[in-house]
Amino acid sequence: MGFCLMVNPRAYLAEGISTYGLVFFGPLSVILAIAAFGEELTTQSVFFISIGHGGAIALMIYAFGHISGAHINPAVTIPMMITRKIGIVDGVAYIISQLIGAVAAAATLLVILPELGAKVNFATQGGPSDLINNSISSGFAIEAILTFFLVTVIFMSAVHKKASPGLHGLTIGGMVFLAHLVAVPLTGASLNPARTFGPALISGFWEFHWLYWAAPILGGIIAGLIMNYVYVNKVEKEA
Repeated sequence: MGFCLMVNPRAYLAEGISTYGLVFFGPLSVILAIAAFGEELTTQSVFFISIGHGGAIALMIYAFGHISGAHINPAVTIPMMITRKIGIVDGVAYIISQLIGAVAAAATLLVILPELGAKVNFATQGGPSDLINNSISSGFAIEAILTFFLVTVIFMSAVHKKASPGLHGLTIGGMVFLAHLVAVPLTGASLNPARTFGPALISGFWEFHWLYWAAPILGGIIAGLIMNYVYVNKVEKEA
C-alpha cells in the first residue's frame, strides 16, 4: 500500500474496481443477512456483515495496494491529500473513481437482487439508531471516532516506513471488521462516504446523508494530521 505524489489512470481504475468490490460485497452481506436470512440485527448477522466489509477491504488492499494504495474511501484520500501523500489532481480523480465504483456496485445489486435489496433500501446506512436514542451528535461522534482509528491504522501500518511489511491488508481489514462489529447496530458503520453514496443514489434514500460525509472526513483528517506530523514525518526526516 504505497503512496506517491504522481499516479496514473491505472491507479484511478484500481480505485474504482476496489471500491466496487467493497460496495458489492459489503451491502450484499447486509442484504443476505437481513432480507434473505431474515435475522434482523442479531449477533450472528452483525458478525456476518462485519466479515463482508472487513474481508472485502483486506482483499482489495492486497489486490490493488501496490497499484493505487487502495484508499477505497474519500475519508482516506482527503487526509492523504492534506498530508501531501498524493497530489490534489490525483486525489480528486481517486474520489471520483471511488464514487463511480460505489454507484456501479449498488446499481449491480439493484439489477440482480431487486426484491431483496428493496427490503433494506439497498443497504444504505439509516442514521443513528434507537440504541443511541436516534441522536445525531452521538451518531456523528461514532462515525468520526471509528474513522479516526481506521485512518490511524492506515497511516501507521501502510504509510509509516517502519511498519511491518505485508500486514497492512490484515490490519486495515481488521479495523474495518471491528468497526462494523460494534457500530452496525448504532449507525450502520459507514466510515466511508463512497460506501454510503452509492446505495443512497440508487435507492433514493438521502436521510442523514450529510452525516456520513462530514463525520468520517473530519475523523480521517484529524487522524491523518496527527499520525503524519507526530510519527510518519519523524521517520521520513531521519531516513
